[in-house]
Amino acid sequence: MTAGAQMGVCYGTLGDNLPSEQEVVDLFNQYNIRRMRIYDPNPRTLQALGGSSIELMLGVPNSDLPSISSSQANADAWVQNNVLKYSDVKFRYIAVGNEVKPGDDFAPALFPAMQNIQNSISAAGLGNQIKVSTVTFAAALGESYPPSRGVFNAEYQSLLAPIISFLASNQSPFLVNLYPYFSRAENNDIPLNYALLVPDPSATVSDPPFEYNNLFAAMVDAVYSALEKAGGGSLDIVVAESGWPSAGGGPETNIDNARTYNTNLVQQVKNGTPKRPGRPIETYIFATFDENQKQPEYEKFWGLFLPSKQPKYQIQLE
Repeated sequence: MTAGAQMGVCYGTLGDNLPSEQEVVDLFNQYNIRRMRIYDPNPRTLQALGGSSIELMLGVPNSDLPSISSSQANADAWVQNNVLKYSDVKFRYIAVGNEVKPGDDFAPALFPAMQNIQNSISAAGLGNQIKVSTVTFAAALGESYPPSRGVFNAEYQSLLAPIISFLASNQSPFLVNLYPYFSRAENNDIPLNYALLVPDPSATVSDPPFEYNNLFAAMVDAVYSALEKAGGGSLDIVVAESGWPSAGGGPETNIDNARTYNTNLVQQVKNGTPKRPGRPIETYIFATFDENQKQPEYEKFWGLFLPSKQPKYQIQLE
């Protein structure tokens, strides 16, 4: 297992049997996984990453948004303690908030928190090196089929409008979690091969002038269509999570399907999408390990590795 240039892996820690942070960094190095996403600034993880060449997407937890948005001093302190203090870590992105919904009580804090974090990063002279963004998900789309009709729903439009212009002005990417697995689980009319990114002549979507032979590419292009309609046509999409569970959610959550999906995903993102052909899509597979403290049951089984650090199945990540 080695990783291609555009592939990363998400490192979640909701398990009581997981290896130490240093062992995890060693595991990434062993398998040449060059990018990591973490969901909060765990000091042990940041220390373990020091001096490595692994590029990091660091999450600002939703619970931190109100305090960071309320004052520039709070944002400066957050960046000092969790970024500047670790000068030998290769920070790539700071993802301010994850899947913030318009109705969340902290939603009004999202955009000002992003602005304050950006101010802190820029003041430190790192504005060109570390890009500030937020992670949204497919639920933000009011319509997604066919991909050219992709549009954000009205609630998300008001949440995302200032964010999209912020990202464009800072040349930061639009981060989005995309899961064909959930689309298939919610709608059995979607052919399984189409969701697993297995080319199947009987499962193509025509959206002239484009043809789609897999759901992942269609989802990415639906987000691109939505961005274009929202004034964000210049933005690049980074897929901050995608994957397939190997158990816990019925007959389609099995090892074969997880291996098939993730193997095909690695190939798909090399080539871009019909709307953006030849432009690799930076993508983070969810997740490094099975996490036994998550609920519901299928949330426990997304790992590429078992907690023992053994690969769950053979896969080429390049």
